Amino acid sequence: MMSWAIAFLVIALIAAVLGFSGIAGAAANIAWILFVVGLILAVVFFFAGRRPKV
Repeated sequence: MMSWAIAFLVIALIAAVLGFSGIAGAAANIAWILFVVGLILAVVFFFAGRRPKV
């Protein structure tokens, strides 16, 4: 997830430099959503993996 977020962030930065504000905004929003989802999944998997095995 984080690699996709970084990829979309790079796309947004390149599009912003070239003047494509609509594409830059959309890519930045997608990058933000992927970052948040990846962060939530990382926290969930961190706590799910810490359960003692019975």
